[in-house]
Amino acid sequence: MEQGNGGEGFVANVRNQATAFGASIQEGWEYIKASIRGHVKKAKAKNEKEASEADMQTAKAQVEATDEAEAKKKQLSM
Repeated sequence: MEQGNGGEGFVANVRNQATAFGASIQEGWEYIKASIRGHVKKAKAKNEKEASEADMQTAKAQVEATDEAEAKKKQLSM
C-alpha cells in the first residue's frame, strides 16, 4: 500500500460502488412505478386496445428505467 495515496483509491472505489448501488435502487424504483402505473391503466382500460396500449407503455417505461441505470453505471466505470 502506498503511503499518502492509498486511501484516495479506496475512497473513490467506495464512492463509485455507492453511486452504482444508488443507480440500481433508482432503477428498481422506476421499474416498480412503471408496473403500478401500467396495472392501473390496464384496470381502467375500456377496451382491449387501451389495455394493450397500457401494457406497451409499461414495457417501454421499464426498458427506459433499465437503460438509464445502465448508462449511469457505464459512465461510472469509465
